[in-house]
Amino acid sequence: MSDEAGKTQTPPAAPTPAAALASIQDFQKLAFRVGVIVSAELHPQADRLLVINVDLGEPTPRQVVAGIRASYQPADLLGKQVVVVANLQPAVLRGIESQGMILAASDDSGIVVVSPLRAVKPGSPVK
Repeated sequence: MSDEAGKTQTPPAAPTPAAALASIQDFQKLAFRVGVIVSAELHPQADRLLVINVDLGEPTPRQVVAGIRASYQPADLLGKQVVVVANLQPAVLRGIESQGMILAASDDSGIVVVSPLRAVKPGSPVK
């Protein structure tokens, strides 16, 4: 495609198949919460994983195993606010239990965690 000036434009993305679309009810099942990273360390059995403890405003921090090691050193994450899917079933990743999922985006330059633009109280819902 090209515009009047002859520049090439990217065509619009193809529609997502109906089977892959989520309903508003599907979305409402997920509990997205803002958390503060209180500790992070290298996973002892995986080169791509970090073991992170996140304060979600609960009595004890949540342990989350995240595949962000290629883009973050553990010390760089301390005190950072992130968005966590807080109501996932726990999963064991390379022998360590993960009690949630930290949201992140990725592109050709790497991985970046999703974070609010300003500080909010740990446990605040993301709507």
